[in-house]
Amino acid sequence: MACHGEGILVTTKDYTVFRYNPASDEKPYYIIYEIPMRHGMTVLDGLIYIIEELDPSLSMRYNCRFKACGSCAVMINGSQRLACDTQAENYKSIRVEPLNHFKVIKDLVVDIDPFLDKMNAAMPYLVPKSDDGIPEVPPEEFDKYRSPSDCIWCGSCTSACPIAGSQPYYLGPAALNQLYRFSVDSRELDGVKDLRLVKGDSGTSGVWRCHQVFACQSVCPKKIDPGHSIVELKRMIIRARLSHD
Repeated sequence: MACHGEGILVTTKDYTVFRYNPASDEKPYYIIYEIPMRHGMTVLDGLIYIIEELDPSLSMRYNCRFKACGSCAVMINGSQRLACDTQAENYKSIRVEPLNHFKVIKDLVVDIDPFLDKMNAAMPYLVPKSDDGIPEVPPEEFDKYRSPSDCIWCGSCTSACPIAGSQPYYLGPAALNQLYRFSVDSRELDGVKDLRLVKGDSGTSGVWRCHQVFACQSVCPKKIDPGHSIVELKRMIIRARLSHD
């Protein structure tokens, strides 16, 4: 019997897992699985054990297994977490559900297309001023967007944001973090930077929809503070408005 994770068997643990197939189920339900635990096992290890040893019908996403891709973001005991970065032994019992504010495709798999559309709308790439190579960045400038650059697009912050859950046109903390990251990059073409600020200034989708609850910053697996990015983006937009008056 395979068991992912290191160390000898120490105990068993109950995983209560959200199950729902919209094509065949009238409503969601939960199944409790008993998982053999070993020291060092992550929640993801337990979920893989379920699929490989107990119930291959369970659907979920995962890829890198080391906090680099963001694929395994789920709700663990009510909080947005990466399953690969969450130690199972830290919990007496484990409840796993799909991310809030995302449509369920099946079980723990959610529809991320609307999220990706918003991320892409933020133009998450540099449009350089010149084709003659990209200049070096002074350390003091890089410090402004070092942390925002670490985003792995896991969707945890968007899932935690109450505004993203109630206002579908709102870009959300992850996308606005991308807007900020490239807006403060001195290598960016000026016209593109202006376009980013216009996007951020949108009344229906931009920074003014943020109510500064700051739930986003508490769940980021990379310790990014999207709330700070949004506040700084608001300041940039106000300065741009004043300069054009």
